[in-house]
Amino acid sequence: MFYVYLIQSRKTNELYVGYTSDIEQRILSHNRADNISTKHGVPWELVYVEGYRSKHDARVREKKLKHHGNSKRFVRERITNSLL
Repeated sequence: MFYVYLIQSRKTNELYVGYTSDIEQRILSHNRADNISTKHGVPWELVYVEGYRSKHDARVREKKLKHHGNSKRFVRERITNSLL
C-alpha cells in the first residue's frame, strides 16, 4: 500500500503534501527534521491520508495536490470542515 498524506505544522500552520509506503515512519522522519523541506515547521501533525495500491497512482495524486490549486483547495476544505 502507498499513501498520499498531508501534514500540518503546529508551528507555522503550513501544509505539506507527500507520499510514502510507511506513513508512521515518514511522519517520525518529518518530526525529526530529516527532510529539508519540512525541518522549519517541526512539529508536524498528520491531518489527511489517502491509500493507493500502486506507487504510480500515489505519485500522480501527490503531484496533483502539489501543483493543482483546485485539488489542494478541495482537501483543505475537507480538513477544515471536519474540524467544525
